[in-house]
This record gives sequence, C-alpha cells and structure tokens, in this order.
Amino acid sequence: MRNIPVAFIRNFTFGVEDSLVSTVSLLSGIAVIGTSPKIVFTTGVILIFVESFSMAVGSFLSEYSVKEYETKSEAPMRGPITNGTIMFFSYFVAGFIPLFPYIIFPAHSAIWISITLSLLTLFLLGAANAKLSRINILKNGLRMLLVGGITIVVGITIGQLMQKIV
Repeated sequence: MRNIPVAFIRNFTFGVEDSLVSTVSLLSGIAVIGTSPKIVFTTGVILIFVESFSMAVGSFLSEYSVKEYETKSEAPMRGPITNGTIMFFSYFVAGFIPLFPYIIFPAHSAIWISITLSLLTLFLLGAANAKLSRINILKNGLRMLLVGGITIVVGITIGQLMQKIV
C-alpha cells in the first residue's frame, strides 16, 4: 500500500477536496436563494468542467515549474502530465457527488443531501489518507470534514447575504 507515489496522493487529495468543497459551496450558495434546480444543476456542470481543466492545467504548470527549478533545466513532460491528469479526473468525478442530488430531489432537499454526501466523502477521503499514512483514521477524517465543513458554511452564508443585498 505504501508504493503509491506522493504526487498521486497530493493531486488526488487536492482534486477531490477542492472539487467537493468548491462545488457544494457554490451549489448551496445559489440553491439557498431559491434558484431553480435546473439552473443549480447547469451551473454545477459548468463549474465542474471548467474547474477540472483549470485545476489540471494548474497542477501541470506547478509540477513542471518545480521540476525545472530542481533540475535547473527543461523538465520532462511525463510527470507533470500524469499529475495534471490525476487532478483533472479526481476533481471531475468528485464534483458530481454534490451535484447528483439536484438531479433527483427538489432544491430544498437536494441542498442538504448534497452537503451531507460531500461531508461524508471528505471524511472518507481523510480516513483513506490516514490509512495510507498509518496515522489516526478518525482524527484525520474529522479534520478533513471540519475544514471542508467550514468552507461550505462560508458558501451558504455568502449566498444568504447576496439574497439580502440583491
């Protein structure tokens, strides 16, 4: 189990966490103001596609820059491309976890199901990382859940504030 490359764990964890938190925060923020499920869903799909590509490119460029810095010469493309691909797919797949409830349920129910699924997935991601690192599973799972949960609260709060302002 310890043969998993560090770059894979870093990009996978970053992609899944960022996707869950960004997607559920945006969806919750716009759903809480009474936006139709169709608009919430469409917004979510656009976000997932755009952010998946953006995160993949960001991962590629940052990994490539680090390799160039470390070697003081032009870096091979293979590692950064692999890392960008991991980032893309982890963000893309995880983004549909908070989006899925808006397909099935009305927005007032979907928002809470979306948040619950995202928090559960964040906990499981933290627990899986802890298992790989052989550290406390509960503590790491709760840390990931808490940090992500705070960000989700920020998204909902901003949505509620915007509803009062606009």
